[in-house]
This record gives sequence, C-alpha cells and structure tokens, in this order.
Amino acid sequence: MEQNTPQVFQPSPPAGKPPVVDKQIIGKRRSLLSIMVAKFFQNKLALFGLIILSIITLGCIFAPLLSPHDPDFQDLYNRLAPPSADYWLGTDNLGRDLFSRMLHGGQVSLYVGFASMVGAVIIGATVGALAGFFGGIIDSFLMRIVDIIISFPNIFLLITLVTILSPSANTLIMVFALLSWTSTARIVRGEFLSLKNREYVLAARTIGMSNLRVIFSQILPNAAGPIIVAATLAVGSFILAEAALSFFGLGVQPPQASWGNMLTDSRSVTIFRTAWWYPTFPGLLILFTVLSFNFIGDGLRDALDPRVVEK
Repeated sequence: MEQNTPQVFQPSPPAGKPPVVDKQIIGKRRSLLSIMVAKFFQNKLALFGLIILSIITLGCIFAPLLSPHDPDFQDLYNRLAPPSADYWLGTDNLGRDLFSRMLHGGQVSLYVGFASMVGAVIIGATVGALAGFFGGIIDSFLMRIVDIIISFPNIFLLITLVTILSPSANTLIMVFALLSWTSTARIVRGEFLSLKNREYVLAARTIGMSNLRVIFSQILPNAAGPIIVAATLAVGSFILAEAALSFFGLGVQPPQASWGNMLTDSRSVTIFRTAWWYPTFPGLLILFTVLSFNFIGDGLRDALDPRVVEK
C-alpha cells in the first residue's frame, strides 16, 4: 500500500496583515551597494577626505558667488598685503586677491585632473579589455606598446610635448591622457584574464552574445572596482603634475589662474620670507586636495574588495 506523505501547510496571514518576515533574512539580503557604502563610511580617513574634497569642489564650482573680488583685478596699492578683512588670505605680487584666485584656479586644476583621468581610463580600459579578452597576438602587440610607453621617462615626454603643442589646460589634458593610460590597461588586462573564463561569461558566449557585448556588459562591470580605485588615485597625481608643470611655466598660462602657476611668482626667497601667505595657502590647497583623493581611493579599495567579509 502506498503511504501518503503528510504535507505541511503554512498558514496564510489574515487578510489585511502583511506576512511575518524574519528580520535576520532582511538583514542578509542587503544590497551589495549598501554594504560597500557602509564599509566606505567606516573608514574615517576616507570620510574625512570626502568631506574636505566636497568643500573644496563646491567652493570652486561656486567661485563666482563666493569670490569677494575679481580674481584678475590688480590693486597695486595693496601688493603682497597680509590677510585682512578686505583680503581674507592676502594678495599676490600684483595686488590680486589670493582667495578669489584660489577658488577660480581650483576650477582649472580640478578640470585638468578629472578630464585627464577620464581620458586615461577610457584609453586604458579599452586597450586592457581587448588584450585580456582576445589574448594571443593582440595581447602581445598591445602589451608591447604599453612597455614602450612605460620605458620612456614621463617627465621628459611631458615637457617636450607641452612645449611643442603650446602650454594650456587642454594641452595638459591631452598629454596626460596619452601618457598615463598604461597602468589602467595593465589592471584591466589582469582582471579580464581572471574573469573571461567564468561561468557567466561562457554562458553569455554560448547563447550567442557578440564579443563586444560580452566585454562591456558581462566582464567590464565586474572589473569596475580596481578601475574606480585607480581612477580616483590618478586624479590626485594629475593635479600634482599640472601644478608642477605650471610652476615651471609649462602649464596653464597667466592671467588664467591655477594652483600651480599661483606658486610660480613665489619662488623668490624674499617673497617667501616677507609674504608667507602667498605660497602657503595655494600649497596647502594642493596638499589637502591630493591627500583627500588618496584617502578616498584607499577607502574605495577596501569597500570594493570582494575578499573583505562583512563582520
């Protein structure tokens, strides 16, 4: 005789009342994004960097509203004036308000940093994705190009190209993007080599997805973590490079202000001794901005690391 296995029925909730759900299950079903955000905000240095960078960025964006003076107005009667109620951070050697020029100069420096990062990431991600996905001759050819570019001293290439193409913000962006994509390409290539044989990639290719669609819809999103971290750290390095070239007169040209060319006229020992505010405040702004990007990059690296298990 067949024995019927008794079935256990779960009682349905009364009408008008929601079903009872275990709160622990809800907690375990938190989205991956919320876990990453929580891990990022647990990093105090990353949070500090985010706050400082937000203040600096918003100040530069709203520079026309926050600037108490025209950044290009020359008050020759108040040259190298110390900080006061009229000039909050003092004036430069031409009597221009230092605070106003720092805000407007930040627009240029941040623009160069972010635009160069975008260009370098696009080129590097494309080259690394093609090399890692297809392998073989394509991989060897693209990686030899990377090796050739890396073998040249960047500082001499930067100075040569900027001098030939005439110094400007757009020139710096183009040169930085063309010379700084190699590290991103290597990172993306390594990620693609480890991801292209995963089950979901093989399944996508089995159902007939094109190679480009597999690259950009299946593999690249899963390799986004290291790319984001590298891009964040690159912005700070581009801002430093812009400041260095502008300091030597090869970057953004006066009268357009940038954090780098604001330091150019303060190279004199006399100015440094008699007007300490002139080089100090732009230098501190560069320091805090680059540190903020580095802190944020470290926080993103920890938050996006899949090996970090939530406790």
